[in-house]
Amino acid sequence: MAEPAMRRNDVPAFPSAREMSRHVRERQTSARQIVEQALSAIAAADGEIAAFCTLSDTALIEADAIDHRVAIGEPVGPLAGVPLAVKDLIPTKGLRSTYGSPLYSDNVPIEDEVVVARLKAAGAIVIGKTNTAEFGYGATGHNPLFPTTCNPWNPALTPGGSSAGSAAAVAAGMVPVALGSDGGGSVRIPAALTGTFGMKPSFGRVPLWPGCRNPEEPGASGWEALEHIGPITRTVGDAALMLSVMSGPTPRDRHSLPAEPLDWMAHDPKHLKGARVAFSSDLGFATVDPEVAALAAMTAERLARSFDFELVTATPAIGDTQSLFETLVALDTDRAGLRAAATRTDHTFTGQLGQLLARDWSADAFTAAIMERKRIVNTLWRFMEGFDFLLTPATASAAFPIDLDGPMHIDGKPVGPAAWAPFSALANLTGQPAASVPAGLTSEGLPCGLQIIGRHLDDIGVLRMARACEIAMPWSYPDARLWEEI
Repeated sequence: MAEPAMRRNDVPAFPSAREMSRHVRERQTSARQIVEQALSAIAAADGEIAAFCTLSDTALIEADAIDHRVAIGEPVGPLAGVPLAVKDLIPTKGLRSTYGSPLYSDNVPIEDEVVVARLKAAGAIVIGKTNTAEFGYGATGHNPLFPTTCNPWNPALTPGGSSAGSAAAVAAGMVPVALGSDGGGSVRIPAALTGTFGMKPSFGRVPLWPGCRNPEEPGASGWEALEHIGPITRTVGDAALMLSVMSGPTPRDRHSLPAEPLDWMAHDPKHLKGARVAFSSDLGFATVDPEVAALAAMTAERLARSFDFELVTATPAIGDTQSLFETLVALDTDRAGLRAAATRTDHTFTGQLGQLLARDWSADAFTAAIMERKRIVNTLWRFMEGFDFLLTPATASAAFPIDLDGPMHIDGKPVGPAAWAPFSALANLTGQPAASVPAGLTSEGLPCGLQIIGRHLDDIGVLRMARACEIAMPWSYPDARLWEEI
């Protein structure tokens, strides 16, 4: 198979977040102009895409405040004036946060998620909330409250999920950066299907509060043992910049890691020389579209040639984690709280969440899942003693019709609805850093991704490998014209 031609050269088609912020600080443009352009881009594109479910009515006021600080010589942060989209599972003070559920259709939080507060303090301007699966239960963008988000590459197809709106907003050029949450791949899966960069940092590297940890909000209070918040961006550098602001401990999150002197911008891929890297096309069990597998393999091989590291075909003895993952999600879900809320409001849960609530789970099933998770963690750290990275396809297929939860067939074989996303939950089970980088286009012109899993706590290493891919295979976005005037 010939490698597909990507749709741009090395020069970014429109400014990165780093460039936008620098232009604001140097008074080459204003935060107001940037926010106005973002709002214009949303107005032009989102009628077809439905990435946003709520827009901020204070974004221009916040932009004017940044411009005033610049004018009087006050310091502003490294993201000054940068429009930021925030997944609707992530609470935002004063801005409706519905979690994709009618149970919270009028919910307006009284405080920001910790990372939102940090990004705001760095000068980012929340432009709006992006669409998600209901409470994040599902790998597409379906929910009963808003129109389903479409893939900018082909609106008849899904962008994946559950951070569907965030990935679509970045891919379509509406915003340069977005926040997603990732409990089993919900940053990396939509990044793969939309040709963007998405990273799940190490567990605890980026703290969460009140997300996952507020028992007063059934549905929004689960996934504590699996959930991460991460960036979805056009460039690796923008993701690194966001992580430099977002990371660090807080007493509100008992799992948050101690502060480390990490240089998030030190992701030069020259440090990959001599690394030992494993590649697995199927993790030993998955049914994968041959074209998707071939693109991932070709990308891995190109990286090895370009950056002089050893690439070995090898697979950890993990096995299919889907049943385990579903059980751990059930264990971490406030099932009683959701049932009570549904009864009060006459709401019926459907899809993955409805099935989870309808099933009778036993304590023995939960205990067995906890033991199996320990086996997987032990298996993978032992495997990674021999490798610096594990590379896989990010998904088992490219984007599929928007009205489906998953393709009915892969490689001509009938598959279950979750079979198209077999690779991502592994890094949530182990807590290791992982990212999806664009790995080229299929013969139908659809993007697919390469997943990078790093060793325990090696977030910088994952960024280096992602930057290597960005250099070796510069990636593209459906509509750069939205930002041509900035």
